[in-house]
This record gives sequence, C-alpha cells and structure tokens, in this order.
Amino acid sequence: MRIGITCYPTYGGSGVVATELGIELAALGHEVHFISYSQPFRLTGRKEGIFYHEVPVSSYPLFEFPPYDLALASRMAEVAEYCELDLLHVHYAIPHSVSALLARQMLEARGRRLPFVTTLHGTDITLVGLDRGYLPITRFGIQESDGVTSISHYLKERTIENFGVTRPIEVIPNFVNCDVYQPIADEAARAEARLRFARPDEKLLMHLSNFRPVKRVTDVVKIFARVARELPAQLVLVGDGPERSAAEWLAHDLGLHTRVHFIGKQDSVNKLLPLADLLLMPSELESFGLAALEAMACQVPAVATNVGGVPELIEHGVNGVLCEVGDVDAMAACAVELLGDAARFEAMRQAARRTAQRSFCANDQVKKYVEFYEQVLGRN
Repeated sequence: MRIGITCYPTYGGSGVVATELGIELAALGHEVHFISYSQPFRLTGRKEGIFYHEVPVSSYPLFEFPPYDLALASRMAEVAEYCELDLLHVHYAIPHSVSALLARQMLEARGRRLPFVTTLHGTDITLVGLDRGYLPITRFGIQESDGVTSISHYLKERTIENFGVTRPIEVIPNFVNCDVYQPIADEAARAEARLRFARPDEKLLMHLSNFRPVKRVTDVVKIFARVARELPAQLVLVGDGPERSAAEWLAHDLGLHTRVHFIGKQDSVNKLLPLADLLLMPSELESFGLAALEAMACQVPAVATNVGGVPELIEHGVNGVLCEVGDVDAMAACAVELLGDAARFEAMRQAARRTAQRSFCANDQVKKYVEFYEQVLGRN
C-alpha cells in the first residue's frame, strides 16, 4: 500500500507513534509518505520506503494567523494524486481530520476517492476538542472519517461520551519495538554508560515528556526531593517544553540542581531509558502512557498516576506502581520502598519487559493497523 501519514512532528506522543508506525510500515514493504510542516523529530536518516513532503504555509499581511489547515489539505491532495496514495492516516483529530476531509472532497471532484483514517491520541479529545470553539468541527471530522482508531479503551469511551460519536472506533494500543527498546545485556557496559549521570552507588530516576502542564513536571522534582532524602540518587529529565523553567527553578530552590539533569530533547531515547532504575510519570492525565511503555520494554518500571488509559498498561504492584494525582509523598514512598527491596524490584523489572513483549509489541499492533487499512479500503 501507499500510505500518507500526517501528524504533529514535535516532541509528543502522537508524533512519536505516527513516526514509529511509518517506520514499521516501511519495514513491512509499504510505501509511506509523511505530510507535515516539518520532518518528524524521530524520522532521522534516510529510510527505504519513506518519503517526506513539507507543507508550505504562506504568510500574508491579510492573515493574522497562517491558515495551516488549508495549506495541509491542499498538500494532502497534491501528494495523494502525484504519488497515487491508497489512503491517508491522520494522527490527532485537530485539524488533521478536517484537512483530510477537504483533500478527499477535492479529489472526489476529479473522480478519485481517497479514504482517510483518523487516530485519536488524547488531548485532541480530552482537552482541545472539548473547547466549544472546536467541539462541533472535531465531531464532524471524526464522523466523516472512513475509519477511526483510538489508542486506549478509556479514550474511546471518552470520545463516545463527550462527542456523541456514533461511528465505530477501533482500539489499537500504542506500541513499542522491543528489539530497539530493550535492556542493555552487558551489565558492565550499562554501568559505564550510567556514569554520565550517576555514581555506581546511586539510583537513577528518569522522566520523559514534552513538559506540558498536564505532565506535572514540578511533581517529578518534588518526588525526587523526597527520594533523595532516603537514598543516594540522581534524576534525569528528557524533553523540553513550557514547564521546564519552573522545574529548573524548583530544583535550584530545593538545593538539588547538581543532582537533577535537564538534558533536553534527545533522538536516541532507547539508549537512555535502559540506564534508569525507575521512570517517574506523575501526569494529570494520560490517554495511554507511551513513555511508560518504552521504559517498560527496557526493564524500567514506572511510578505513575492512576488516570486515563494508564491502568490498561500498568498493573499496580506487578509491572509498575500507580498512585493518585498530586500525591508526591505516596509516589516517593513507593519508589523508595521498591528500590530498597531487591527481589521485588527485579521481579517488577522482568514483569515490565514481559508486558511490553506480550501485549504491546510493534509487530502485533502494526499488523492490526494494516488489517484496519484493508477493511477501510474494502468498504470504499
């Protein structure tokens, strides 16, 4: 198949999943065309079967805000016609599903049918889409999609409840390539790599996100402050965003700035996660929890919040720990207790990896997308 993929190419879960999906589809022999305003950050290097098409957005004095959604629709139609795409797969409903709908209508006028699939990822439904200014158009884009998928049962239920969507929604969870995200087999090599952040006698905690308010990055620092009182430890925060400054100042005010490392956006997250002992994910809401899954594939359990779709991934006390939002004392206590119990910690590490392999492996989930594409094409 020839598949067009549109996503937000920035540091966020929807862009990560869309990019990884495109890479996996190309590995299966499909032709993948990314259509967005910049190249997705995880799409590094030249990969066979993958093409990138930039969406040019013109800026005129007439436009207070450049009309990206219209430029995207026009580019979608151009790429689809020139490259003979079989379908479009858009990630994040706003504005991508509406742009895809416009592209479909443009091509229908010329006698060509271009079906599109919309994947719902989270804040497009739980936050932005609920804004009264966007709710009607978001609902319309979802309803007019030729196929709709959701990354969790939680998000599917929220979509039906909040938007009154009547069309079927297929749940295809997020996934991880367990051959890329895996523990470091050579313990000596792992120990040497960890020296970049921590001494051999120190525990290493990690956080990975886009530093949006919903991720509660300052809670990460507060949790670490409590953990650091009980045992020698270091904290690494991977990513960037609007809450980074607040987290940096908090670490400074708590006298932890020499033990808290902000390393910004990183291309090779799969090489960093295996160095950690625990992942901290104290989010206000997660529709799935992709960062936790990537860590789990590397045998790194997560201390996370019991929200959204996270319980579909983490079983409390088995492959990770779940606490209530904002309860930094409980999360810190769980982390200290777990890190102090070698046998329980090792069992949880093994269970985390098994969960990723058995239920969220890229091979299985990508096949589900391919089967869904074939259903959509069959209906059209």
